[in-house]
Amino acid sequence: MATHSEGRPGEPEIDPAGLFLEEVFTDRRVGTIRRLTPVTAEGNPDLSRPVSYIGETQVMSNVGALPIVFEIEAANVGEAASRFGALAKEAIERTMRELQDMRRQAASSIVIPQGGVPNLGGGGGKIQLP
Repeated sequence: MATHSEGRPGEPEIDPAGLFLEEVFTDRRVGTIRRLTPVTAEGNPDLSRPVSYIGETQVMSNVGALPIVFEIEAANVGEAASRFGALAKEAIERTMRELQDMRRQAASSIVIPQGGVPNLGGGGGKIQLP
C-alpha cells in the first residue's frame, strides 16, 4: 500500500514510471503466460526496461484450487511456452514443500493461555498444544 511521507497509509497510487502492458496467452488447458511489456506514462513501449513473462497454473487441494505463479526468463512468448512445464513443476514442488513446512510449524507450536505464562512454582497453569 502506498504511504505518505509521514508513514501513514494513504490512498493506493499507481506509479506512472512503473507501468506495464499486460497480455495473456493460454492453451485453455494447463495455464496462462502473462507478457508484461514496460510502457511509459504515455502508453508507448519503454525500451529501457525488459519484458517479463509470468506463468500461472493451479493445482487442486483439499481446500480447493491453489494458484501457482512463477517467473519465466525468456526472450519471447514461444520460449516462455517451451519453459512453462518444467518451471511449473518446480513451482508446484516448492509450494508443496512450503505448505508442509507451514503444517509442521503449526503442529509444533505451543499455545500459551491468555494472561501470560503461569507461575510454575507450585501447581502451575495449563499449556495447550494445538
